[in-house]
Amino acid sequence: MRAMTGLRLLPWTDPDGKPCYLASDDGSSPLSRRADAIEAVQMSMGAELLRHARALLDAPKADRRELRYLADRLCEALRDVLRVAESRGARLPPCDEGDGPAPVGGGCD
Repeated sequence: MRAMTGLRLLPWTDPDGKPCYLASDDGSSPLSRRADAIEAVQMSMGAELLRHARALLDAPKADRRELRYLADRLCEALRDVLRVAESRGARLPPCDEGDGPAPVGGGCD
C-alpha cells in the first residue's frame, strides 16, 4: 500500500492503528524533522534487536518465553522498518518506464 501522492507516511499510527500522513511541501518542517528523527531511532532499534536476536538464537539455553518475547519485538521492528521503507519509497522521484528498475538507494539516473 503506497501513500497518496504529496503525502508523507509518518513513522507512527493513530490510537486505532491507522496510518498517519503529513501534507507538506516543506521537507524540513518541524514535523518532517521529527518524523526523520523517529525513523532513525526505529532503524537503529531494529539493528540492535537483530544483533540481540542472533545472540539469543545462538544461545543453547534460550527458553520458550525468551524466544516468544524476541519474536514479538522482531515483529514490531519489522513493522516499523517496512513503514519507513514505504514512506521513503513513496517520496522517490518517479522513473520513466524505459529507465528500468530504480537502483537501490533511490533515484533514476
